[in-house]
Amino acid sequence: MTALLTHLPILPVLLPSLAGILLLLIGDHGADAHGSHGHHKLLWARRISLASCALLLGVAALLVAQAASGELLVYRVGEWPAPYGIVLVVDRLSALMLLLTALVALPVLWYASGGWDGHGRHFHALFQFQLMGLGGAFVTGDVFNLFVFFEVLLIASYVLMLHGQGRERLRAGLHYVVLNLTASALFLIGVSLLYAKTGTLNLADLALRVPMVSGPDAVVVQAAAWLLLVVFGFKAALLPLSLWLPATYAATSAPVAALFAIMTKVGVYSILRVHGVVFGADAGDSAFTVQPLLLPLALATSLVGVLGALAATTLPRLVAWLTVASVGTVLAGLGLFNEAAWSAALYYMANSTLVVAGLFLLAELVASQRGEAAARLTPAAALPQSAMLGLMLLLAAASMAGLPPLPGFIGKLMLLEAASGHAWQAGVWTVVLGVGFLTMVGLARAGSVLFWHVREDLPSAASSGGSAKLLSATLALLAATVAMSVFAAPIQRYTAAAAQQLGDRAAYAKAVLGSERSETTRPYRFTPPPAGTGPQRQP
Repeated sequence: MTALLTHLPILPVLLPSLAGILLLLIGDHGADAHGSHGHHKLLWARRISLASCALLLGVAALLVAQAASGELLVYRVGEWPAPYGIVLVVDRLSALMLLLTALVALPVLWYASGGWDGHGRHFHALFQFQLMGLGGAFVTGDVFNLFVFFEVLLIASYVLMLHGQGRERLRAGLHYVVLNLTASALFLIGVSLLYAKTGTLNLADLALRVPMVSGPDAVVVQAAAWLLLVVFGFKAALLPLSLWLPATYAATSAPVAALFAIMTKVGVYSILRVHGVVFGADAGDSAFTVQPLLLPLALATSLVGVLGALAATTLPRLVAWLTVASVGTVLAGLGLFNEAAWSAALYYMANSTLVVAGLFLLAELVASQRGEAAARLTPAAALPQSAMLGLMLLLAAASMAGLPPLPGFIGKLMLLEAASGHAWQAGVWTVVLGVGFLTMVGLARAGSVLFWHVREDLPSAASSGGSAKLLSATLALLAATVAMSVFAAPIQRYTAAAAQQLGDRAAYAKAVLGSERSETTRPYRFTPPPAGTGPQRQP
């Protein structure tokens, strides 16, 4: 058992990578599933992929249990000491992101096994490599390896985005690839500037060295911080870098779009890890480099996202715009730069990710029962499963909009409390409450068109309704959001502890570097800043 715990941090990378390699070796001929040979291979691909995701969920749960005690799990690959070797680190935040990834991946994969995985080649292998990139991004303790895992998950996402083919997917996919390649080039430039002035890319070492850089060199480090914000902001869909997302997510298949709901959170995680800690309160001349723009851009992102949802003409595009709006709300919490706001952002992020993933699956279920109208927000014949699907949409809408007692309400309430006394309090309150109201309006409009405005002159759709597999996968994601309300207190305590742990740079450096240099730093905590000023450090 001790040996297993020792190797736990590498399993979120190792499990999906080994599963992906095995799937490639057996040959996942999903497109040939109509033949007996192809069908047999597809069945085995489903079993292996589902087993891998189930194991990943178990590993993530174990990591959360370990991290909840405050212990930092450090895994030095090849026993090379940091900062010279590759190091994987799991703290409360990393463990939370891994668990969220697994909670989304397993129901989505179960849904895809209902037939979507047979629309193209090697779906399950690509799915596993995507999970490998996500897991690696959340556990890596090095900025360069963060870039490496970004590329792994992006390469897999390029092919998954086009899975099933189609002109619209090809057009959106081309834009997606070009923009991501540009962002990757900027990532390398930012990493190079950081290394040139600090001599390290290890996150723990950077947190110690960045405060020592001053004068003209600090300007270069700050330029690197801004470049990294552009890269992470693009991944997270921060305005004005978010306009690619709605068309891309709406064009791809439902299970892929649902999995992509966690992909934007890699950008959010990176902003918190790099700009919230490395360029945080104790970063010397580079402290709070991006703070003046992060909060207003986040609020603008949330506002533009909900306005896009109101203007959407199809249900998938509406959900895609709501993804942008939810990311804006999360980033607003990060932009407040205090522990309470970070805790609120983490809680709300977990809920919004589950809801968005469920909504993408629900949108496909609705579209499959509306005949020629499909996902367009126009009146059509009555749905065979209108009562069940309508109740599911109502639950998702209430949580997304922030109605009590659902977790969307709890997360937003935490965020509003954290903004009290901040110079941007009025703006945060106005946008968060306004976006919640407009979200409910947009989803209510969609629901009324889809379920109430029934055209009697049209024949009912040939579909008899979604299968038990498709419905159970969607319900599992929505049920997870209800569970977040039931267990709100322990989850809040966990997110608060995760936010507090991020500020303890000394403990992080000591665990990762094992050096006396870690003793030169002290934990920091934030107090509400007076009006007109940024966050203040309290020793």
